[in-house]
Amino acid sequence: MLAGLGNPGEEYRATRHNIGFMVIDHIADRFSLAIDRTKYDVNYGKGEISGKQVIAAKPLSFMNNSGPPLRRLAQYFRISCKKMLVVHDDIDLAYGRIKIKTKGGHGGHKGVKSIIDAFETDEFIRVRVGIDHPGSKEEVVDHVLSGFTDDERQQLDRLISRAGETVAQILQNGIEKAIGMIHGLS
Repeated sequence: MLAGLGNPGEEYRATRHNIGFMVIDHIADRFSLAIDRTKYDVNYGKGEISGKQVIAAKPLSFMNNSGPPLRRLAQYFRISCKKMLVVHDDIDLAYGRIKIKTKGGHGGHKGVKSIIDAFETDEFIRVRVGIDHPGSKEEVVDHVLSGFTDDERQQLDRLISRAGETVAQILQNGIEKAIGMIHGLS
């Protein structure tokens, strides 16, 4: 299962916090996966990428409560957490950086924390997409829920495409090879 994290609704559509949704939409377009079904408060679609059957998912429960609906969908399709890849924004990475993480803590990301809590494990793949840190803790919420600057918007399509390619590389070449390829470029 490929899960992008974000918040539902038009007011959040073009915010930094929704980059996970943007990447999943890009992947769906690129690989002709129609995200046209809803179950357990998750929009999802099924298809194939690099010879692997995948479910592309976008939880509709808002970022901080992403875990429970994703767990219900994973249970329904009998997908273990170890077979889940989550794409999310990361304020601890400079804008445009992409990193792959195979397990570990949530780093303060409440959507990732919700997934760890719901699945009772941290063993899932994450594609972390850098959105930059605002500079102070007090500004984090406003920063992640705000739109992109003009300079960031000029780079956004390329960033989303690179993050989508990262997901495709993981599926095609495996996690270790993808880490070597992507971290060498990021």
